[in-house]
Amino acid sequence: MRPSRLVSALAMITTVLAGTAVPAQAAPGGAYTGLDQCPLTAAAMKDPANLQVGCVHSVTEGGSITIGSTTVQFKDPITVQFGVYWPASAPVREFPDGSVANVYSTVPAAGGKTLVAKPLQVTLPGIANVIPGVTSVFAQVEPAGPITEFLPLATGSNAPVFILPVKLRLRNALFGPRCYIGSDTSPIRFQPTTGTTSPPPPNQPATGDPGTLNVVPDPNGFQTLGAGFSGATLVDNAYAVPKAHGCGLIPGSLDPLINLAFGLPSAAGRNAVVFAANDTAFAVSPSLDDLTQALAAS
Repeated sequence: MRPSRLVSALAMITTVLAGTAVPAQAAPGGAYTGLDQCPLTAAAMKDPANLQVGCVHSVTEGGSITIGSTTVQFKDPITVQFGVYWPASAPVREFPDGSVANVYSTVPAAGGKTLVAKPLQVTLPGIANVIPGVTSVFAQVEPAGPITEFLPLATGSNAPVFILPVKLRLRNALFGPRCYIGSDTSPIRFQPTTGTTSPPPPNQPATGDPGTLNVVPDPNGFQTLGAGFSGATLVDNAYAVPKAHGCGLIPGSLDPLINLAFGLPSAAGRNAVVFAANDTAFAVSPSLDDLTQALAAS
């Protein structure tokens, strides 16, 4: 669907729900599945000036990340989950077709569970992987700041759905405990889209897939809406990757070797990430109390 159609559909359903109660019915195909980690008690969610509040749970089952000439496949699920709110300033993004979509601020999940992913095993360039963790590297993806510019209705357009800053913690017997590519102050900034990217050369434009959208009114008559996105593919091949730092039993001693092996820093246009087989649950309501009750009753 184009954003204008999504906006129209959500607006129509919201208008109907504002004036009438929806009769109780069977659960809407698990529209709220996975939203149990939503930070409903966070101060930012409780702000009475918020125009909308919501919860997001996204699982990616496949894809890959490329840094220069090194590509690693995602073999285990990657989970991203957080709360959202649309503040009183009502920020929106306008699309080329003239439609607009809400720009949500985010609230991290409690307990460091905003980004949950198993380490990626990365083969060292030019070295046979005989002993994992010695002749290879385990790279743990960690958040390097809050998710920003969350645009769920950008699905189907070329705009990024969100901005996710990350850093890669490299684990190897010789790398020491604080070996990273990227940092909180100089992160890798993923800006994935389900549309088509516009990367600098030598990368060529890549196109994602918006998957299937299913908007479901709450089965118990609450104003909360469940929006399920299934089978989507998000792509970004326009981000840069900074140098490694802090690597070696003597911190920093192995930085030049790692930078040489992986071609770091790697300029924008030489890297790519694909989040494939992505399913996302998104629940949104004009009221935190309504959202809380809807999730509890589901």
